Amino acid sequence: MFLVLQRDGDVEPTRWRYDFKKLMSVEREDIERRTGRNFAQFTQDVLQGNSLCRRALLFTYLRREHPKTKFEDVDFGWDELKLEYSKQEFESMRENVLETLHGDELAAALASIDKSLETAFDDTEAGGKAALPIAE
Repeated sequence: MFLVLQRDGDVEPTRWRYDFKKLMSVEREDIERRTGRNFAQFTQDVLQGNSLCRRALLFTYLRREHPKTKFEDVDFGWDELKLEYSKQEFESMRENVLETLHGDELAAALASIDKSLETAFDDTEAGGKAALPIAE
């Protein structure tokens, strides 16, 4: 999964691989302090669109590149920041629905996944099986 920032006027988006397992303990603790959530809840809230959690996640990635970045300076339009699944993650989802759904539900899920696969970012650097970003 990727955190993608594309501000108005940007030709290309900035894309960070979001793998909750790769966040350092100091980053995780900072996220917990800033959001008031334990890390497992944070990962779920990021996926559900919680603004504060997404801002904290963006801050974490921006601070990696620009260590003097302040949380108060991190601001974005709601349509400028999104989470995107990679092609590999959509392929994993496709395999899962083939095993778990039937009939009309299967057809609808496959149509949705296949449409998303057409434009999904190809994460050629990812190794192993793609996993959804929810803390264990």
